[in-house]
Amino acid sequence: MPRRSVCTLLAGVLALAGTGSANADGDPKAGAKSYRACAACHSLEPGVHLTGPSLADLWGKKAANAQGFARYSRELQTGDLVWDENTLNAWLAYPERLVPGNYMVFRGIEDNKARADLIAFLKEAMATGGSKSVVDKGLINKETAMGQRPEPLRDVGPGQQVTAIRHCRGTYFVTTADGKERPYWEMNVRLKTDTASTGPKPNRPVIVGAGMMGDRVSIVFADPAEITTTVKSQC
Repeated sequence: MPRRSVCTLLAGVLALAGTGSANADGDPKAGAKSYRACAACHSLEPGVHLTGPSLADLWGKKAANAQGFARYSRELQTGDLVWDENTLNAWLAYPERLVPGNYMVFRGIEDNKARADLIAFLKEAMATGGSKSVVDKGLINKETAMGQRPEPLRDVGPGQQVTAIRHCRGTYFVTTADGKERPYWEMNVRLKTDTASTGPKPNRPVIVGAGMMGDRVSIVFADPAEITTTVKSQC
């Protein structure tokens, strides 16, 4: 590991020593309530990666090591952090100071007791089989353990199944399998990909509403290459 990375991480841990060490008497029930906010970006299910990596089976393991997750910062990848009470205490207090340049959009938890409670919950949730354990104990429900996964797009009705897209004068005209063509302002259309097993079938993009007014949509493809072959410039 580069000497600079070691020094940076060590300095971060020492700088955060004043925030208090992890409290062994943290309350996992109270911590479970705080964890609900974490479920927006993380899942406790193995291999289920959202904005952040799955937290399954990471307790006592090296950071930046969740199989199948690619969005780690270089600083976190080259460091020697191992997730335990003390490293999580420093991370949850001030992640940017512990690992400068990390990609986690999280300012930290100032309150020592709140951190200790969350760590007490994570110690069980991040252990092997932790997702089932915390659900069985009633600390969180299955939906929270799974995290805020995108809706499945494998099987949708004809009104969502996109058959053609043409672009003309700042407008995307989207045709669906029910035979209807709908116009959308180009700035209100997002072209996305979902390569997960629950994403669209190959060459069968799906349109999903993305705004309460009905004028914003996302068109989701199974592969990035499909975007250029599907969208045509045609007036």
